[in-house]
Amino acid sequence: MRSVKFFVAAGAASLLSSMASAADMAIAPPPMSYAPPPVADFGGWYLRGDIGFSNQSVNNLSINDPRLLAGVVPGTQTQSTGFDTGGIFGVGAGYQFNNWFRVDVTGQYRGKSNFKGTDLFQTFDVGGPAPEVDNYNASKSELLFLANAYVDLGTWWCVTPFIGAGIGTSRVTISNFTDAGNIPLGFPNGGPSFATAATGSKWNFAWAAHAGLAYKVTPNMTVELAYSYVNLGDGVTGGSAALGGPQTPFVFNFHNITSNDLTLGVRWNLWSPPAYAPPLVTKG
Repeated sequence: MRSVKFFVAAGAASLLSSMASAADMAIAPPPMSYAPPPVADFGGWYLRGDIGFSNQSVNNLSINDPRLLAGVVPGTQTQSTGFDTGGIFGVGAGYQFNNWFRVDVTGQYRGKSNFKGTDLFQTFDVGGPAPEVDNYNASKSELLFLANAYVDLGTWWCVTPFIGAGIGTSRVTISNFTDAGNIPLGFPNGGPSFATAATGSKWNFAWAAHAGLAYKVTPNMTVELAYSYVNLGDGVTGGSAALGGPQTPFVFNFHNITSNDLTLGVRWNLWSPPAYAPPLVTKG
């Protein structure tokens, strides 16, 4: 019986000793939670399509007829010109380098727009000063190819304002050109006049400045509303001919054609943007 009490007492003493040792041990800290690294800059290819309209102007219109340049028709000149609105249809491909810089190349067909112009001359007939009027009509269209770079200026509620610039080339085509006017009766062939010019095309250096707003509809589709100021260069007709007369080498020149464009476009990403991760916050 005494041996049993001894073993019970020894076991109790051993249990109390183990509990005391555990109490003396430091409590281990909880494991640190993993903080994801910041999202790295991303990049990828995209395609784009655009439609819109143009509001164009030209500095002046002239003809390289040496008889006029030599002053056969003397006097002062007042000229007014204008274009109707034309449609714009464009496609392109680009690369997004990160969340603020991208580049693309675009091609546009700029549909025919009607041109109207009027020249008012003060010439001198045998009886004194005599007015001469020329009324011009034509159609103009272009092909425009640009390499563009854009800076995205931050995003608020899925809307990203941006600015950009582009350089490239344009092919300006002038067609259906007519010149209806009158020649003072004191001059040879005085009376009503009418001339036409053949279709002509000209390649030019072109440049553009862009600004607009982009709205991210889905992670892979963005809609753009953009304004562009475009310098298209010069236009030229083919050779001209008076009514019933032979065609001459004299051409009409359209100097410095510019346009204010408004377009609506869509960009399709060919890559998946990274998932959003909250920024890493540290405490000092």
